[in-house]
Amino acid sequence: MTKIAEVRRFYARLLALQAGAQDPRLEKAFATVPREAFLGPGPWTIVAGFKHPVETPSADPVYIYQNNLVALDHAKGINNGEPLLHAMWMARAAPRPGEHVVHVGAGTGYYSAILSKLVAPGGSVSAYELEADLAKRARENLAGFDNVTVIHADAVQAELPAADIVYVCAGVVAPPASWLQALKPGGRLVFPWRPSEAIGLAVMVTRLDKGFACDPFMRSWFIPCVGASHSDAATKAPTRAEAEHSRSLVLTAKKAPDKTATAIFGDVWFSSRSLTANGRPN
Repeated sequence: MTKIAEVRRFYARLLALQAGAQDPRLEKAFATVPREAFLGPGPWTIVAGFKHPVETPSADPVYIYQNNLVALDHAKGINNGEPLLHAMWMARAAPRPGEHVVHVGAGTGYYSAILSKLVAPGGSVSAYELEADLAKRARENLAGFDNVTVIHADAVQAELPAADIVYVCAGVVAPPASWLQALKPGGRLVFPWRPSEAIGLAVMVTRLDKGFACDPFMRSWFIPCVGASHSDAATKAPTRAEAEHSRSLVLTAKKAPDKTATAIFGDVWFSSRSLTANGRPN
């Protein structure tokens, strides 16, 4: 009988290879954090094809070490997330030891735990979760992770602490200005951008000296983020081509939208203008 630790190591190896991860710590983090500890008792519900629920044959955790969605609250559409997607996001954001991560939409804490491994030693994770039941479960699940603090709060309305990475697990039509302002110099914001029903992109924003560089790097679909998912807030909604060619974000309070605007949402707007490494227009 294959030991679950061996299954977990193989799962982690596949994720790291498929994500193109350059940091070997990513594979180690996925290999050492038990996914089953964050799912509740099995058998578990696998969400196949993003719609059809399939129950695992038993509570043997071998069934959840695949690149699949495991339901946390199937009625609300809340799941544990696709491991490969998160491996790809984390490889892109490249958390480093000593950094502080703000995790928005932490669920029951599995990816908060992975992130905590990547910022150790010396780093920390502030895990925000709006759903009271999920926040309670996350707090229990992460009790042994000394560098993680679970916060039951609305991260859209809250004043976020200064962060090296803001890692968002709920779809937004645009990131609140407060998320951008929370980034330290060189800080990265990774979020699912859902400016319309037909467009879903994963975007990484990097705070440079003179602005926020924007990189839509893959397609991605998440459940909506409460308080930041109403497309009627758009002054200008993007086409798919405009969304994919957005290269910087601008705070409306700093500069009014100009002819390079690809999307405009209240406090922030997206631009096709690229920024150089020092944040100046290219």
